[in-house]
Amino acid sequence: MKRIYTISGLLLLFTFFSTFALAQNIIVKGKVTDAKTGEPLVGVSVGIQGTTTGTQTDVNGAFSVNAASNATLQVSYIGYTTQSVAVNGQTSIAILLQPSSTQLDQVVVVGYGTQRKLDVTGSVASVKGEEISKQASVNPVSALQGKVAGVQITNSGAPGASPEIKIRGTGTIYGNTNVLYVVDGVWYDDISFLAPSDIENISILKDASSTAIYGIRAANGVVLVSTKRGKTGTATVNYNGYAGWQTVTNQVKMANATEYATAINELAVSNGGAPLFTDVNSYGTGTNWYQQVLRDAFVTNHNVSINGGTEKSKYNFSIGMLDQDGNVKGNNYKRYTARLTNDYTPFSAIKLGYNVSGLYSKSNDIPNSIFRQLYAAGPVLPVYYADGSYGDPNDYNLGGGNNFNPQATLDFYNQRSQNYRFTGNAYAEVNFLKHFKIRTSFGGDIGQAEVRNYTPVYTATLAQRNNLSVLSVNRTETRNWIWENTLTYENTFAKDHRLTVLLGHTAQRYKSYNFNASAQNVPYSNGDADLYLSLGNTTGRNVTDGGSLNTALSYFARVNYAFKDRYLLNASIRQDGASQFYGNNVWGYFPSVGAGWVISKEPFMANQTVFDNLKLRASWGKVGNSGVPFNPTTLSVTQAAYLTAIFGGSPYTGASVNSVVPPTIFWERGVGTDIGLEAGVLNNRLTFELDYYNRKTQQAIFAIPILSSVGTGSGSIVGNQADFVNKGVEFSATWRGTVNSNFSYTIGGNVGYNKNKVLSTVTGANPIYAGGGGLANGALSTRTVLGSPIGEFYGYKVAGIFQTAAEVASSAQASSAKPGDFKYVDQNGDNIIDGKDRISLGDPNPKYTFGLNTSFNYKSFDLAIDAQGVAGVSIYNANIAYRFGNENFSKDFYDHRWTGANSTNTYPSVNVGSTTNSAPNSFYVESGAYVRIRNIQLGYTLPTALAKKAAMQKVRFFANAQNPISFFKYRGFSPEIGGAPTNAGIDNSVYPLYATYNFGVNVTF
Repeated sequence: MKRIYTISGLLLLFTFFSTFALAQNIIVKGKVTDAKTGEPLVGVSVGIQGTTTGTQTDVNGAFSVNAASNATLQVSYIGYTTQSVAVNGQTSIAILLQPSSTQLDQVVVVGYGTQRKLDVTGSVASVKGEEISKQASVNPVSALQGKVAGVQITNSGAPGASPEIKIRGTGTIYGNTNVLYVVDGVWYDDISFLAPSDIENISILKDASSTAIYGIRAANGVVLVSTKRGKTGTATVNYNGYAGWQTVTNQVKMANATEYATAINELAVSNGGAPLFTDVNSYGTGTNWYQQVLRDAFVTNHNVSINGGTEKSKYNFSIGMLDQDGNVKGNNYKRYTARLTNDYTPFSAIKLGYNVSGLYSKSNDIPNSIFRQLYAAGPVLPVYYADGSYGDPNDYNLGGGNNFNPQATLDFYNQRSQNYRFTGNAYAEVNFLKHFKIRTSFGGDIGQAEVRNYTPVYTATLAQRNNLSVLSVNRTETRNWIWENTLTYENTFAKDHRLTVLLGHTAQRYKSYNFNASAQNVPYSNGDADLYLSLGNTTGRNVTDGGSLNTALSYFARVNYAFKDRYLLNASIRQDGASQFYGNNVWGYFPSVGAGWVISKEPFMANQTVFDNLKLRASWGKVGNSGVPFNPTTLSVTQAAYLTAIFGGSPYTGASVNSVVPPTIFWERGVGTDIGLEAGVLNNRLTFELDYYNRKTQQAIFAIPILSSVGTGSGSIVGNQADFVNKGVEFSATWRGTVNSNFSYTIGGNVGYNKNKVLSTVTGANPIYAGGGGLANGALSTRTVLGSPIGEFYGYKVAGIFQTAAEVASSAQASSAKPGDFKYVDQNGDNIIDGKDRISLGDPNPKYTFGLNTSFNYKSFDLAIDAQGVAGVSIYNANIAYRFGNENFSKDFYDHRWTGANSTNTYPSVNVGSTTNSAPNSFYVESGAYVRIRNIQLGYTLPTALAKKAAMQKVRFFANAQNPISFFKYRGFSPEIGGAPTNAGIDNSVYPLYATYNFGVNVTF
């Protein structure tokens, strides 16, 4: 027994000393890197589990901490999965962090930095660059369509045209109504200079709390764009390219020649004349002008990039070429882009870098009137006569608004546009005192856009001729720069408290110069290259120029605080001074505050099994709008020659006031509130977000028409005219599923509801009318009035069609109508049809926007299908009644027109262009709702072993269809119609949208 006790004592003693030895503190050094890219991670939190002791990694990803030899390190970083690493007596540890697949840990780009989705207290949506580059979109903004709740994007079919984007409805009415794009820290009004394949990520800041840090230009929302930068490793070469064709879809079918001749004869008789065509059947089907001028258009896009670097120096270089034919013959757009980024880390605490990009584009343009002509041209007119001369409308008595041959219009239209643009910025970052970082960046935008138009001497038809050639040149130059400086303090206290403080300063300048010149009798000898203004006559030359210079100075601050990753607070303030204002109104102040509660991290949620993540957030903020004309309160005068008077044989130049201005103008402000709920269930396979917002625009700046009797040439007065509000709800949800190792899929959907309403106007209950562009007889089809949405359609309510003369005689329209005309509702019962009987007819602002986005992966195959649409929106079809003579009719109108008593009670007679029938009314207002299959892409990736045999890392082939199928009831080409806020949704022969089919390849070397 004595021996046994001795052995036991020795074992106890050994255990004690072993435990004591293991518990000794040691210095643990290590490095934390991204498990996928090998990049060192800066600012990673390395804490000792069970204690408040910890540190953060430096710019090289290195750390050093005093820990017990048997301790466990807790390693956490935004966007990465938290790891627990046992020390086990090691003094050197290499830690590889895996990017997080949990939605709340994903990194989101916000103003002047990044945050975990968990920490965001505002409404921010993020779209990865790989989702954008997959689509065959010329402009990267188009690829966002249907992907983000509450974001409406309207595309144009014109090659090179930038899409319109609205975030949560109309933010401003006048001046610059674009959203603010911030690309790598530089501010822009559009991002047409970016190739979609150059984009790493796009974040859309939707609520006032998120956008307030950009106060001066945030009234319409902010879109943050991060471009691709270099990564550590050997050089990687990527090629992305596709080729395909574009074809017009849902083409409007027009009446053929026989039908047209029949209708024109009816029109002539209706107006008291004789029929124009003796034998209508002799014309057959005639000329299909859409078929004559439109075409399937070829499009090709190529982009090559090189990426690589070391820990000290990284680079990314790309070049791209786009060649896009328009669907109108002769229309073409070419774009060449180049982009270079470099990032340097010469010392552990210093980081330097720059990015520069260049754009050159050129286009062969088409006349704005061509789609109007294609709609209106008489099909009885041949394109050419047998002798090769142009078919002349005057030979068929087709005068008035139909006096053109569209082919001749195109053949003698000679306009070329070209655009040069250089953008970029340089930055420097210095980390000091462990928790501080100072950053300075200077960026700019230098551009020149030129349009050259030449009208030669020619004779095509009696009306289409020109006896004196004219050359005109319009050149616009921009010179913008922005300088920003920020100081950031970031620290974690006692493990549970995270604090980030940002202080900043911004200075900006926007300068533009416009030059216009024209000369007559310029000869056309050796092509476009020899067209110079100096070759024209010295008499008759005209030169005008002008420009603007706007400057701004800003100061801002933001505080982000989180306690136990459970309670979140975000507050910011920005002070902006803009040269567009003066006196006490120069400076604007834009505060914001946001709070978040991560409910799923509460102790009382620990044992529940429903929610993996549950977060409630609320925010409030104020933003501004400086995108208004320079010095709008300055009274201007003219000193034209006709104002010169002769007294005593000497000329005295007079002057005339030609504008009416307000006495002062204030900052237009947007004040918004947002309440959101974010959740993840079923192991985060299903995630969703729900938002309610209320965004009010105060002292909105826009123009109010004034009477010409005032004696000015202005026609309107600009000032702070109204308050309006956008209220809405947004919902988005995503399901991520994995069936087995071979098959996975993602299905996401979103829907947004928005209601726009005018709260007050300086005109009181008096409406502000607009919407006259392209309407017959100068009619105005929209109004903005108290209690209604901005730019609502306004006119007469159609009750039917007059069938007989007796019905007309007994009506309130006895003095103006005849059988076959619209029968309007007498709204006030005074037995008179006049302006007092007009009512609201529809809203051009969509109430609902929605999208569905899916992706499927099976072995080496991938399939993506996206759909998008709008509802609760109206379109004004101005094409139907926009008539000045013998224009053609659509086949729909011809088939359903009124031809006599009881033939129809819906469509009017062929006299639809008369003053009575062309007045804005409910017949022309149609539903603009649609559902569009936005994109379908099928891809196949070669097996890695096979790709490597061809000296390639990865090869993917794909086939893509964009806008292949659309569902709508609208009688035009497409209900996707944009326009300025008070003129939105008016279809006056817009460039039709098209479907694109292409094949491409992605290769990585």
